[in-house]
Amino acid sequence: MGFYLSTLPSKEIMPGYHGKLVHTETMTLVCWEVEQGAVVPEHHHPHEQIMHVMEGEFEFTLNGITQVYRQGAVVPIAAHLPHSGKALTPCRLMDVFSPPRTEYQ
Repeated sequence: MGFYLSTLPSKEIMPGYHGKLVHTETMTLVCWEVEQGAVVPEHHHPHEQIMHVMEGEFEFTLNGITQVYRQGAVVPIAAHLPHSGKALTPCRLMDVFSPPRTEYQ
């Protein structure tokens, strides 16, 4: 059964990153509202991830390579690769993780 994201509560998973989360048996979808200047420190995880920039400008470093991504960009992130990011403007991002991010529940 479907629903609207607007009906989900938002969780601040890390400072400046407010996410609406949808979990299934095999994946997690997170729609983020990101405050300008909010940083995700370098990290890695066993999950595959796809990041989609829906609005704004997001500086993203993947495996030591930094690029600025804008609306419409899609970035596949392999499991275990180090990555970090910073919102250069207020951003709306969508992340899909597989397997699910159980620590976000």
